[in-house]
Amino acid sequence: MGILQLNPQIPVLCPKGEGYAIALIDYSQDHDILFVIVINETGEIWTYKSNEVRAVKNISMGRLLQAKSAIMDTEFQ
Repeated sequence: MGILQLNPQIPVLCPKGEGYAIALIDYSQDHDILFVIVINETGEIWTYKSNEVRAVKNISMGRLLQAKSAIMDTEFQ
């Protein structure tokens, strides 16, 4: 198992809303990478699999569209 603290933190969108990924947990090649995320609105800390996390809009990086939270909520239920 490996844990990596992210510095800088990565702004992301997850089922609980927007937040910052502060760490990654990797159990091995047979498991999904887990993102440890602090939710902006509530300050809660949640862990999500990589397929449940999306990068937020970033014009400088060419991501012009923001992932829609309504779509994300439907996708993960």
